[in-house]
Amino acid sequence: MLTDSIADLLTRIRNANAVSNTKVELPGSNLKEAITRVLQKEGFIKGHRVITTRGKKRVLQIYLKYSDGGEKIITHLERISKPGRRRYVRKNEIPWVLNGLGICILSTPKGILAGEEARRMGVGGEILCDVW
Repeated sequence: MLTDSIADLLTRIRNANAVSNTKVELPGSNLKEAITRVLQKEGFIKGHRVITTRGKKRVLQIYLKYSDGGEKIITHLERISKPGRRRYVRKNEIPWVLNGLGICILSTPKGILAGEEARRMGVGGEILCDVW
């Protein structure tokens, strides 16, 4: 049993990225799928797919993205809000990550959003992670 499924997602992506794997597989959930949807929308990964096995278990496949020269698109993944210490921000306190080159992913009342999108919608929430 995992205590922090988001940290597990980020660690698996970080490890696969370190050895230049093109695909990562992990147990699926709605939250993980929403985070990967944001990563895909922001251009950090190629795509993702959810596969349901015979035992009704879901497997999330994430396809990592690399430049034409083989350089990694994701250079840093960091979990901000942790189970022992949650971090919440108001709409006007959403941080800029690397002056706009990176993103923060938030859990808001409107769903899982990137920081810029949450600012545009005027909602705050829990900062899940930073990516650049």
